[in-house]
Amino acid sequence: MSKLSHTDKQGKAKMVDVGHKNDQLRTAKASGNIKLQPKTIELIKNNEIKKGDVLSIAEFAGIQGGKQTSNLIPLCHPLQITKIDVKTKITETGVCVESEARCVGKTGIEMEALTTVNIALLTIYDMCKAVDKEMEIGPIRLIEKTKKDMH
Repeated sequence: MSKLSHTDKQGKAKMVDVGHKNDQLRTAKASGNIKLQPKTIELIKNNEIKKGDVLSIAEFAGIQGGKQTSNLIPLCHPLQITKIDVKTKITETGVCVESEARCVGKTGIEMEALTTVNIALLTIYDMCKAVDKEMEIGPIRLIEKTKKDMH
């Protein structure tokens, strides 16, 4: 079995030192879904959810969540985030959330992209819980991650 990078010789969790790495342009994309009842989808479409504009608020919440990733996940490094983009789209069965996160840094930004999607989906859940008791979140996945050397 290969050596785990996030544990010390005693098997205790540790944050990896990335100080020796070169800065790179890094991007990650993630997506996720929330399954909703048809009535809930109609309420969202017609902006009739009492808490407000579900999709806009979920997009803002996703951005906020993505920026907080290193505060939420213990071994994530704080990153110099240059962009977080969140898009929500109503589907036949609910809402799809897609995110893109970018940074200049020494380690990847996939956790920020995934956190962005999760927080947006949780926000939709919170805003719709009074009218839909059968919501289901998932699947959530990383779509892509890239890194490019800076010239």
